[in-house]
Amino acid sequence: MRKIEKAKAQVRAKVEHPFRVIKRQFGYTKVRFRGLVKNTAQMVTLFALSNLWMARRHLLSGAGEVRP
Repeated sequence: MRKIEKAKAQVRAKVEHPFRVIKRQFGYTKVRFRGLVKNTAQMVTLFALSNLWMARRHLLSGAGEVRP
C-alpha cells in the first residue's frame, strides 16, 4: 500500500507544479467567464509560459549567468 501511495504522490508532485507556477508567478488564481474558447486559449498560453519558467535555468545556462 505504501508503494502505491508513494507512486501517486510522485505523479501528483509533477502534475501540481505547473499549476503552482501559474497561480503564484503569473497571479492567475481565478478564471474569468469570457467564453470557453478564450479561456482555453489563455490556459494553453499560461501553461506554455509555465514550461518556459520551469526550464529557464536550462535555457539560460548556455547564454551566460542565470538570475534566480
